[in-house]
Amino acid sequence: MSSVFGYVQTAWPLRHKPSALPDDPADWPSVDIYIPTYNEPLSVVRPTVFAASAIDWPREKLRVYLLDDGDRDEFRDFAAQAGIGYIRREEHTHAKAGNINHALPLTQGDLIAIFDCDHIPTRSFLQTTVGTFLADPKCAVVQTPHHFFSPDPFERNFDTFHRVPNEGSLFYGLIQDGNDFWDATFFCGSCAIIKRNPLESIGGIAVETVTEDAHTSLRLHRAGYTSAYLRTVQAAGLATESLAGHIGQRIRWARGMTQIFRVDNPWLGKGLSFFQRLCYSNAMLHFCYGIPRLIFLVMPCSFLFFGLHVINTPAPVILAYVLPYLVIAAIANSRIQGHYRHSFWAEAYESVLAWYIALPTTMAFINPKLGKFNVTAKGGHIERDYLDWTISTPYLVLLGINVLAVLAGIGRLTIWQSDEPATVFMNLFWAFVNLTVLGLAVGVAKEARQVRVAHRIPLRVPAMLTLPDGRTLACKTENYSMGGLGLVLPAEAQAEKLAAGERVNVCLSRGTLEHDFPAVVARLSGGHLGVRFENLSVERERRLVECTFGRADAWLDSEDVPREDAPLNGLVELITLSWQGYLRLADAFFDALENFFMRRRPERNKPARQP
Repeated sequence: MSSVFGYVQTAWPLRHKPSALPDDPADWPSVDIYIPTYNEPLSVVRPTVFAASAIDWPREKLRVYLLDDGDRDEFRDFAAQAGIGYIRREEHTHAKAGNINHALPLTQGDLIAIFDCDHIPTRSFLQTTVGTFLADPKCAVVQTPHHFFSPDPFERNFDTFHRVPNEGSLFYGLIQDGNDFWDATFFCGSCAIIKRNPLESIGGIAVETVTEDAHTSLRLHRAGYTSAYLRTVQAAGLATESLAGHIGQRIRWARGMTQIFRVDNPWLGKGLSFFQRLCYSNAMLHFCYGIPRLIFLVMPCSFLFFGLHVINTPAPVILAYVLPYLVIAAIANSRIQGHYRHSFWAEAYESVLAWYIALPTTMAFINPKLGKFNVTAKGGHIERDYLDWTISTPYLVLLGINVLAVLAGIGRLTIWQSDEPATVFMNLFWAFVNLTVLGLAVGVAKEARQVRVAHRIPLRVPAMLTLPDGRTLACKTENYSMGGLGLVLPAEAQAEKLAAGERVNVCLSRGTLEHDFPAVVARLSGGHLGVRFENLSVERERRLVECTFGRADAWLDSEDVPREDAPLNGLVELITLSWQGYLRLADAFFDALENFFMRRRPERNKPARQP
């Protein structure tokens, strides 16, 4: 049934297009931009503030506010430097929802745009989204995708960044578009605009659950307001840096969506259409896969260890029913979702999270008041490769159980001469599938080294380079970050000799305006020059953001036609990655042994204490 509901939810993606604004900017609504922050470093927040301040909108109708829930004077001083509003509160209840609700009566904009402090908007954000409110006076929320310019733990640890659609691609590429058809698009906490009057009419952002965004949308829909989803990427941010942080974020989502199902069940109460109820309940119950996944990972062991039949039917009959379903489901998912999630990758994502969300979702069903809001850390780095033994412990236990089950199954075939060889083979195959999935879980727990905090983002635009002797070279950018630029020199200039540390100047344009940025040479390889910015003033840092992250076309590449799914290729790739996971486990095990004996050796060589 859940599969059928999922197909109905996503069968007709709406592909909402931006609506035009009035010709006279005097008729445009006023907008307050909220940037909530709690414990994030200022280096993460600065680009978002600069980009938000530079959004194309009448200056008298735009106000930017830094909502500091961490009581940091450094942030207050920066807000004053940047020329934006600064709001802090004495009571720190209800986390992000409370932070936003505290700011509501202190501001006056007709619309409220909300960005997580690491989500950097483009200059065209408001001109792309605000017209929807004018085209539909009952529209209360316009949501845009959450796009990430850094790899998440799966993409980094498996090296699939920009090669395989990430975990969020399915939701922001297909599901939200499907929700939009049924007028069930919900607010996702960032990169969105909410109309003030409807929000105030429902009492502000919902505070009863830890997924305040979706709960707020549910209340707005119950009150008769509509919503819209624009799939055009208009902001980008940082993905979670570690698997532990990624799991923590998903635990919060799982707990919060389950809480909403308990305290404000979409199937109960008035105000929603049948299909809105379906879309909301699909979103809320999605995270209840924890216990079924864990059962799947141990179920073959019941027969291989104890001879217990979970399904009291001969193996050929089970296969006759199950195999056609699995094949048809795989084909259907590939046809419907293949652009946004490649075949079999759901097994990797859900199996990694299953152990960690099983208890929070169960407890939220029993007592929805349990649990607290946790902030996802952003802007960190990983000094060295390592296997996260703490996170991977449940997978290692499950892996050991399945290995023992395989040995028991082999024993049933060779030693005890089972009279049900077909059932043994079926359960052995099942156990090997589990071992493949668990290999993936262990593999992603091996954190890859990441020392670059300022991530490089591809960008091909003209630039002008001024050399130390005063000569200028017309070149093109290759990539950028807040720390520097990658430049491609023209062929006739590739013989230039530039030593590391030499001072140069780079000129970038924003529309008809040109801005200079002093820099030093970091590297030169062939025609590829890397420069590093040093000690940029606040004004120059603002201009740099405007010329890079804030460009209206900054994320157009993210809207290219997604990569096609090839199910068999995807299966082979996952098996290969699973094998790599076992190799990583072996490496980590031998490293741990070596470190153990290295620590023991000085103790053995220590001279005996003299009496």
